[in-house]
Amino acid sequence: MKFLMRDRMFSIGDDHWITTEHGEKAYLVDGKVLRISDTFELKDPHGHTVAVIKKKLVSVRDAMKIERGGETLATVKKKLFTPFRDKYEAQLHDGRELEVHGDFFDHEFDIDEGGHRVARVSRKWFTFRDTYGIDVKDGQDVPLLLCVAVCVDHLQRLEHEHHH
Repeated sequence: MKFLMRDRMFSIGDDHWITTEHGEKAYLVDGKVLRISDTFELKDPHGHTVAVIKKKLVSVRDAMKIERGGETLATVKKKLFTPFRDKYEAQLHDGRELEVHGDFFDHEFDIDEGGHRVARVSRKWFTFRDTYGIDVKDGQDVPLLLCVAVCVDHLQRLEHEHHH
């Protein structure tokens, strides 16, 4: 299932729908919460919060937490010691680990678990400016993977600004 995402999700000040490739409203990004508390809240179409990203970075090394129901669901950070290529990882609270690798600058990257792709991010499927798509495999935790993509987008941007 493909979803249409907007670049720089953290700088959106208005409510914003993440839609499916068919234009159906899938998840709402709550703009007010984002403006007031720098917290990214993802809601389903019924208004239930399905995942939360705290923009406040948690440690010395840039990391972001994804929460659900007040519990930490995953911590996303850059993988250390990966020469030549940037990689990010999402440590899940249940002990699993997702690895994110590819071309972050051009928004062409994969999210893998145990060597198997669970989602792919690409700019190629949609022609809208400042957007990218994420194709999530069936049976996966969609809000979690959307949030991982948002975190990677944000961390990548921060790092880029930091170096220039």
